[in-house]
Amino acid sequence: MILPDSEALWQSRAARGLHRAADARVSRPLSNPHDHPTALKDLQDAIYREKVLRARSMTPAERLDSIFELSAFQFGMMHAGAMSRLGTDDEEAGWDEVKRGLARLARARDHLLYVDQRPAAV
Repeated sequence: MILPDSEALWQSRAARGLHRAADARVSRPLSNPHDHPTALKDLQDAIYREKVLRARSMTPAERLDSIFELSAFQFGMMHAGAMSRLGTDDEEAGWDEVKRGLARLARARDHLLYVDQRPAAV
């Protein structure tokens, strides 16, 4: 899987109008959220509010495009992490490691969800 470089990603987001929020964040200096007891919570609330408003302004097609973009990015990150853990440049080995990790997560999620015996009485 080939990930788009950051400039191409920026241009695709700019074409959809998603760069405005990023420009607003970059243009004003951020204070340290640990300077004030409620500053971190205020920052979290502002970020959440921004994400909700941005999502509400998107069309369903834009939302779906955003989901696929995030998913492709996340798979690329998992692949890079797997290759780093293995210490290899072999992409196939990296994808095999990603599949193994996802299978492990599926087994953990499904543990005790599908059983062949009744649980012992407590």
